[in-house]
Amino acid sequence: MPDAIQPAEDVGYVLCDDLIFTSRITGTAQALGIKLRPARSAETLRTLVLQQPPRCVIVDLGNPGLKLAELVDFLRQNCGPMPRVVAYGSHVDADGLHAARAAGCDPVLPRSKFVEELPRALPEWIVGINPRQ
Repeated sequence: MPDAIQPAEDVGYVLCDDLIFTSRITGTAQALGIKLRPARSAETLRTLVLQQPPRCVIVDLGNPGLKLAELVDFLRQNCGPMPRVVAYGSHVDADGLHAARAAGCDPVLPRSKFVEELPRALPEWIVGINPRQ
């Protein structure tokens, strides 16, 4: 692996093709002083990661065509250090939530719990960032 680019202090990415939900996530981040960039597809996310490795990646498990294990492997191979990968999905998709845990995502949350925890947990997910200091 070539020399890894170190992540910017406050960069995270959101893989979600739902524009309204993406805006909700990035708006919450902005209010906290955290920079999250949206990616509507895994291919776009890969391009962004190669340009600037993130501290955190938030993944909508309902993203069309998502191959989560491959995406997590890509992050492991192209980021140093490995970013935190937060996944959320439908509470009725127990298999998808389990697969996300098995792939190494942490935390893995049903969508409703993700929305509830986002304002409090996002600064923790962006490791080492205290947006109010």
